[in-house]
Amino acid sequence: MMIYLIGSLRNSEIPKIGNKLREVGFEVFDDWYAPGPQADEYWQAYENGKGSTYKEALRGWAGRHIFEFDVAHLSRAAIAILVLPAGKSGHLELGWAAGQGKWTYVLFDKEPERYDIMYQFANEIFFNREEMYKYLYENHIRP
Repeated sequence: MMIYLIGSLRNSEIPKIGNKLREVGFEVFDDWYAPGPQADEYWQAYENGKGSTYKEALRGWAGRHIFEFDVAHLSRAAIAILVLPAGKSGHLELGWAAGQGKWTYVLFDKEPERYDIMYQFANEIFFNREEMYKYLYENHIRP
């Protein structure tokens, strides 16, 4: 069963969580993390240097290629986990996965200062990694 790990390029915990999930027995897609924490800024600077608008950048080769790369792997996942903190893209990915009927989970890094009811779209939320690993194992590896 494949997990698409959603998160921020700036979250150094992504590879650690991915590795632990692999240890538990899951296939994990977190390769999107490889370009590094400033990948989005470099892409934006490159497109700005060409004189592209944001809309043109999204429709350019790099924007389309990266989007299609992520969507291809998110499509083949059975499970999507949003690791917080994360930005708009991560929340859009989780929402898309939920809309596709995939198992969706959110791992909070702390209790939020401001509550948001829409996290109820996820099948479950966690505030503790070990609890999440155990739950995933018991419900998806050894149901």
